[in-house]
Amino acid sequence: MTQTPTTGPDIQAGRLAPAEYAQRFADAGAPFTAQQAVLEAERCLYCFDAPCATACPTGIDVPSFIHRISQGNVRGAAQAILDANPLGGLCARVCPTEELCEAVCVRNTQQGIPVAIGKLQRHAVDAAMTQPITALFQRAPSTGRRVAVVGAGPAGLACAHGLALKGHDVTLFDAHAKLGGLNEYGLATYKTANDFAQREIEWLFGIGGLRVQSSWKLDRAEQLATLQQDFDAVFLGLGLGAVNAAGVPGSDLPGVRDAVDFIAELRQSPDLATLPVGRRVVVIGGGMTAVDAAVQAKLLGAEEVRMVYRRGLDAMGASVDEQTWAKTNGVLIETLLAPVAFDGSTEGVHTVRLERQQVVDGQLRGTGDFTERRADMVLLAVGQRLARASWLDGLQLSGGRIAVDAQGRTSLAGVWAGGDCVGGGRDLTVEAVEDGKQAALAIHAALSSSNP
Repeated sequence: MTQTPTTGPDIQAGRLAPAEYAQRFADAGAPFTAQQAVLEAERCLYCFDAPCATACPTGIDVPSFIHRISQGNVRGAAQAILDANPLGGLCARVCPTEELCEAVCVRNTQQGIPVAIGKLQRHAVDAAMTQPITALFQRAPSTGRRVAVVGAGPAGLACAHGLALKGHDVTLFDAHAKLGGLNEYGLATYKTANDFAQREIEWLFGIGGLRVQSSWKLDRAEQLATLQQDFDAVFLGLGLGAVNAAGVPGSDLPGVRDAVDFIAELRQSPDLATLPVGRRVVVIGGGMTAVDAAVQAKLLGAEEVRMVYRRGLDAMGASVDEQTWAKTNGVLIETLLAPVAFDGSTEGVHTVRLERQQVVDGQLRGTGDFTERRADMVLLAVGQRLARASWLDGLQLSGGRIAVDAQGRTSLAGVWAGGDCVGGGRDLTVEAVEDGKQAALAIHAALSSSNP
């Protein structure tokens, strides 16, 4: 039987000395120096029909940009990257390269260590960003055509940038005060240190032809109809917008909250010392959001942080590198445990009740064996879903997300979509960028073939 603790939940701010916060939340990976980048680039075999380029969702010509770094042509390397991926700097920081390009690097079989493609990409793009974007790209003459892009996350930004390059005038509509979507609000601070997401956006906007209407949320069918009437094309890249419910008793107790909200609050806080965190934190989930929430709770000073996942390690959405990062930072990972209740009082949650799971014929089943974990704070990272709203009524859906064709066209004439709000991917930043890039090409082709 669960015993009620004699004192309330221990959730406090300022668990660390002030100077520790900046140190703990600094850039997670030191960038290459120029000499280190050249030495690493020289490890590349510059393979013909390179598997690393095939594995990149945006199709970056990896051997080409690495070869240019080895020759000291960092600007040319950056141009090769950004031609394929306009958010190459952010993706170099957050893309799971260990599961994509680096996983298929030939050096894995020869030396057991892949070429550090992600760090080389960051080196090149960061160097290019010290110069205006117009030093690499020039906008085409204005076409006079106007495009609305709803959602300024990676898909929307990539689409807007691609269209602006072609000479179209683009207005970005976003519900938040800042642009960036999950790049700004949903990633761990140590992954995008020094306000990188905003610096990258500011740099991209240097191309011209881009306007912003922030704090604008699409939630009515009439709004979408107005966009269709006022613009020559519309791109929807607004993400998912809603989180899945845990579906267990006690989810409304104080101290139980969505991991996405926790991460967003942390990212936007001007003073991390003011953020309260539990002494014992349990994170429910096994994806990258769960890792980001768990590690940052630990960095804020929580004494004990556990990630609890209902399936096994091999089924976790978080990569092996992300799992290792969590463990390195003192996070305990427990698998084959599913929450059945959060117990507590009006003061807050104090216990997570769990049932041990087993996999039988590929199906997850409870064993009837229960256990408990003490917790002052519970963070739910159990996935997101497309928020229901009346503007969706006129669109064909598939699997609860917007259905699109290979070019990103929706069932509504003149409306394209991409990123997490459409199905078929792993909800990776780099996949959203590719969706936006391809939609920009399709929209440009459609506008070019029609009369103004």
